[in-house]
Formats: sequence, structure tokens, C-alpha cells
Amino acid sequence: MNKLSIWRGTAADITFPALEGTVDADVAVVGGGITGLTLAMLLSEAGKSVALLEARRIGLGSTGNSTGNLYEVLSEGLYTVGEKWGRSVMGAVAESRRHAVDLIEGTAARLDADCAFRRCTLHRYATTAAQTEAIEKEYRAATELGLPARLVDQLPIAVASARTLALDNQAQFHPLAYLRALARRIASAQCRLYEHSAVVGIDEDTRTVHTARGAVRAGEIVLATHTPKGLFLVQAEMVPRREYGIGVRLARGPGPDGIFWGVGEYRHSLRSLRVNDTDYLIVVGEEHPTGQHDAVTPTGRLEAFARRYFDVAAVEYRWSAQNYRAADGLPYIGRSHTSDLYIATGFATDGLTYGTLGASIITDQILGRANRWAEIYRANRLAPVKGARGVLEESLSVAKALLQDYAARPHAELASIAPGTGAVVRIDGERLAAFRDATGALAVLSPVCTHLKCIVHWNAAEQSWDCPCHGSRFDVTGEVIEGPALSPLPRKPVTE
Repeated sequence: MNKLSIWRGTAADITFPALEGTVDADVAVVGGGITGLTLAMLLSEAGKSVALLEARRIGLGSTGNSTGNLYEVLSEGLYTVGEKWGRSVMGAVAESRRHAVDLIEGTAARLDADCAFRRCTLHRYATTAAQTEAIEKEYRAATELGLPARLVDQLPIAVASARTLALDNQAQFHPLAYLRALARRIASAQCRLYEHSAVVGIDEDTRTVHTARGAVRAGEIVLATHTPKGLFLVQAEMVPRREYGIGVRLARGPGPDGIFWGVGEYRHSLRSLRVNDTDYLIVVGEEHPTGQHDAVTPTGRLEAFARRYFDVAAVEYRWSAQNYRAADGLPYIGRSHTSDLYIATGFATDGLTYGTLGASIITDQILGRANRWAEIYRANRLAPVKGARGVLEESLSVAKALLQDYAARPHAELASIAPGTGAVVRIDGERLAAFRDATGALAVLSPVCTHLKCIVHWNAAEQSWDCPCHGSRFDVTGEVIEGPALSPLPRKPVTE
């Protein structure tokens, strides 16, 4: 079994060099996911020179660990936007997301690769009678906006369900095949792409983005990193969460036709994929706050769900992804509150579509063009009433993590750490994050997150150190995997 996503396991590879030395560009884009690559494409096609910096590999962050589903509604329900913001904003959200899906479809048609783009039906289903109210609210919102929605009482697959909303003309694709084909197409002297070029600092005064071995001087800087790197006010308004996925090879195919998405506690999302004459079922769900729950159990529940309803030959892929949910239900896209940098964040689990939309909006802003959706999503908006519940949730989550870690959380003994595992330990009165590899060798780090000083937690499923406060994640050597942190966890010399 591969501990990577099905997209990573089935997409053609492509590599780009690391940044060496100093380069100049009209726009520096930080982040090589769907937001950053789409932005680089749109800006370079408009005549701007672009330098894109990806910390690891193109597309291997949130884009390469997604569902591959595209839709104009929302994971939390389009009706929730209507309840908070009113019908006109709800309609604009659906319209803007439809524009993004159309942009992906048009781009995929121009790429020299099979991105597996197809139009399909989205099925949002209740698993119990108590959840049917949410389905009916979403149906009313969709029909009010003229979307091709209908209510049905039974799913076309053998999964236990109650009331179901069927929405036609949504879409699916292979997100990593799309992104790598896009990168191959746009890479040029006009649009330079760099991998293994993690940003370690940003000097706004000189408009310079620094990596370990180079720098980009640019007129504009865009943080297309899912959550902005460094310190930003919006980080206090977003709850970081992780979601899990498995890729199951079916004994008999094909898998279910379309997108199937349950509401309720676990919110399982189902779709099929056919690659190299092999039929797969993709199951995603089991969301929980980053760093605050056991990460091993969710994938077990996903596998049990798949085996309950489908003829599973083998589970071949396991992965997870992180998302950040905006407090008031809308992403933050545009110039940030406290700086002149552009950001695009708060996509929740709707990032493929919102990332594409964010790139479109920021492109217009950089080029000085009007964009009819920019005001709705502007990153420097203040909506204290609409976002109060989300801000409270994030504040309580951070406070709980700080209280547990600095006052009450017990610590393991160093000798109790088995090979392949990690734990926060206390040695001579000092708190340390210790990992033991397969040979028995220890890697010992400071457990204090370099973003805002919370204590990291061990993630056994992914062998990483995860911060429960704002979602920064570090590998066993302390290097930043994702999140707002710019600096690695310092190493600590320890003799066992």
C-alpha cells in the first residue's frame, strides 16, 4: 500500500530546478498548487513575467491530495451563505465558482495531456432522516438560483441514504495530471517555475522573497500557499482541519458514476477513477481539527465504509489533506489586512474551485482590471457578526491546545519511544519532540511551533509534528511541510 494519494501514484512526473541566486520578475508567486499555477498561467499570458516558488514539488500539497471534484455549490452548503450574507451574495458565489469550473474545463482542453475532465452529477445525500433538512435547504437554495437541481429519495448506488439532492453539470478531473500538464505548458523564460525552494523570509520593503539559496525581487508578491506564510490577521479567523482519503482497487468495476457526498458527522465523499484499465473507488472524509485527534483511526473507518458497500480488492493508497475554513463562510482573496501582499485562503474543502477563482480575481487586480467578485471575497473585509462563531471556535481551539500543552498534557519517557514513532518528552526539565527511526536513532527537536509558539503534537499516521493552533506541520527532521510557519523546528542535541 502506498502512503500517498491516488493522484500522486498515477500522474506523470515532471521536475523543475531549485532557485539559485537572485532573479527579477513582475510577480513572485509563492506556492505551486492550483492557485499558484493558474495565477502564473493567467499572468504570463497577459504579458507579466512570473517567478513561482514551490517548497517541495509542484502539486504535491493540497491540490495533489484533494478529491478531484469540481462544483458550484459548497461543502458546507450553499444555503449557509444565503443565511449569512443574503441571496445576492449566495448567487454570486455560485456564479463565480461556475466560472472557475469553466476555466478549468477550457484549460484542460488546451493541455497536451489527458486530465480526465468530465461533466457529471453531484449527489448530496443524508444518511439519516434527521439530516434531510439540510438537503432540502440546499435544494431550495439551488432552485432559487436556477441551478439544475432535483430531489430524489434513493441513491443510484447501494449506500445507505435518506433524501438526496442531485445537481447536474458538475465536474471531475485528475488534479495532479492537470497541474503537471499545466506546469509543462507554461514553463518558460517568461514564467519560471522553481521546486525545492521553500520561502524562509519576505522583505516587503524591498519586495524580495528569500529562499535558502536565492531570492526573487518582484513588483507584486502573492502567497498562494493555502494559508499565508508568516503572521496574518486572517489566521486568527480560520480553523485548520485535516481530512483523510483512500484509493481502493475494486474487484469488479466500474465504480459509481458521479460525485456522492454525505452530510453529517463523517461527510464521506465518493467517486470513481479509471487509470490504466484499473477501476478505483476514492473515499474521502473523517475530518477533524489538525493536531488534536488521533490520525490513525479515520483511515480505518474509511476502509470499513468502503468494504461495507463495495467489492474491495485492495486498499492501495492512503493520504490526508489540510483545509482552512474562513470564519464567515467566504474565502479571503486579495490584498491582506496589514500588508501589501496578495493572499488566497479560507477555501475549506472547496479548494480546487476556489483556488482557480482566487487566481482569476488576483490576476485582474494585478492587471488593474475590474472583477465583479473581488469585493465579495476581499481579504481585508471585516464581518464580526457573520464570523463571530468561527472566530470563537478558533479562539477556543487555540486556548484549549495551549492549556493542555503548557499545563496539563503528560509527557512520554524517552526510552518508551518505539522505532517509527514519536512523542513529546521531558528531559532534565526541558520539553522536547523526539522521533526514533527504524534503526533506533533519535531525532530530537524543540516542540515549540515557530509560528506562534504552540506545542506540536505527534501525528502517527503521517509521521509528522502538527501544530494544533494554526496548522503548521513539520517532518521528523523539523523541516516545514505546510502551514504558516516559515522556520523549521530547531534541532536539540541529546545523548540517550
